[in-house]
Amino acid sequence: MEKNNLIFGFIGTGNMGGALARAVRRRMEGSQILLANRSPEKACLLAEELGASVVSNCDAACQADYLFLGVKPQMMEGMLKEINPALAQRRTPFVLVTMAAGLTIDRIREMAGGKAYPVIRIMPNTPVAVGEGMVLYTCSGNVTEESRNFFLDACAEAGQFSDIAESGIDAGSAVAGCGPAFADMFLEAMADGGVACGLSRAQALKFAAQMMTGAARLALETGQHPGALKDAVCSPGGATIQGVRKLEEAGFRGAVMNAVIAAYEKTLELK
Repeated sequence: MEKNNLIFGFIGTGNMGGALARAVRRRMEGSQILLANRSPEKACLLAEELGASVVSNCDAACQADYLFLGVKPQMMEGMLKEINPALAQRRTPFVLVTMAAGLTIDRIREMAGGKAYPVIRIMPNTPVAVGEGMVLYTCSGNVTEESRNFFLDACAEAGQFSDIAESGIDAGSAVAGCGPAFADMFLEAMADGGVACGLSRAQALKFAAQMMTGAARLALETGQHPGALKDAVCSPGGATIQGVRKLEEAGFRGAVMNAVIAAYEKTLELK
């Protein structure tokens, strides 16, 4: 395969599918991107932005070298049933890219007519929209190294990619995939606290968001344990340790752990 000849098809152009299509567009020409969506108006708007083409689900299935299945887990079986004849008639290699929570590679293949199609299973998160995503991925055994490398190169603008065994992808998703919602709740609460102390809403949100960005980057770039980073801020008898005390009294860490575990357990129910 030649990179300049590859076609990326997206069935489902919602928040995640649209964000990944935008990421691919930063590396590929608009003519290499096909968009299909249950609401054609949404696909048309994105196509206009990216210089891409709007097609039907079946046309995407017929033409795409990488076919992104960006529909909700409960809609996956019906969508695959619709495009199965088109996939079965293919005479050129292609890869299915699924981002449906809880649906294993084997389950996707089962829904796709029981054929052993090459599948890349990904679990992205919402920060892919700004190129700061954490995308977990795992490949079926028949995805070639060349196909995997083309995929990673084309999607690189989405953020960081981490290869993980499929047995760990649901747990990873509970942290990286669901985590932005938990982080946003913390961000909102921090800003509310700032407003309660006299800051304007805009100031409080800016300060809190940049604080979270910087704290996360510090942890990633230094590799230090978060406990050590926390201790570095807590001066003896200072203000920070009093805030930490209040968070501990409220069961902050236990609540966060329980949120991750609950998300993981719900994902298991989707299988």
